[in-house]
Amino acid sequence: MQNTPLPPKHAIEQHFGLHLGFVAIVYVLFKIASVVPVSAFGMPFGVQRPFFPGLNAPIERVAAYFGTHSHEVLISAFLQFGTAIPFGIFTAGVVCRLWPLGNSPISGAIALVGGFMAAVDEAVSGAILWVMGHSVISQVPVLTQTFHYLAVVFGGPGFTMPQGLLMAGISLPCASMKLLPRWMVALGVFLAVVGELSWFSMIFPRAGILIPVARWPGFLWLIAVGFSLQKRLSFQKSLI
Repeated sequence: MQNTPLPPKHAIEQHFGLHLGFVAIVYVLFKIASVVPVSAFGMPFGVQRPFFPGLNAPIERVAAYFGTHSHEVLISAFLQFGTAIPFGIFTAGVVCRLWPLGNSPISGAIALVGGFMAAVDEAVSGAILWVMGHSVISQVPVLTQTFHYLAVVFGGPGFTMPQGLLMAGISLPCASMKLLPRWMVALGVFLAVVGELSWFSMIFPRAGILIPVARWPGFLWLIAVGFSLQKRLSFQKSLI
């Protein structure tokens, strides 16, 4: 048994109802579903090339894709816009869960700002995709490419950078309070750093590889954190 003092009983019971692990799973499922219609993830379901164009794709290819795949783009945009809700709920839940346990107000504020910024950027990226899914936009290649850049920057570094703040704001206080295993804390800090470095993808295209490195392992990390915190607080509640 660890030597750290147990938090007050009301501090545990007050925030025990929301299961962060299941909220994180809902978010990840929505996120995966949002990329299925426009990427190679959808190949088992009949999705064929061409897939969603990359940032450096020629303007003609970008306009042609959105002009001929409006249905798939609208579905992707609909699901991506919806992912902002469970991500925001997870952020609010984890901050409220840690705050009464002795978390520093600064760490809590960093996690809250990062999580809400990531959720908003996710929604903005989905909203831009929704606009691009209408044929009136794809008929103007320059306008299509402009919206394409915006969708990528909001959904790329615009998401992974604040996600990194959220992960750092969770990892560091959980390390000091011994609420998470060391490997989970170390992984969270590493992915947070990668998320911040993804900022450089805006001027160095090759740094774009950092975006999926921070994003997808980060999703699994959020699920692990949600279940780990739930288990930890269940154990502490049983001792009170």
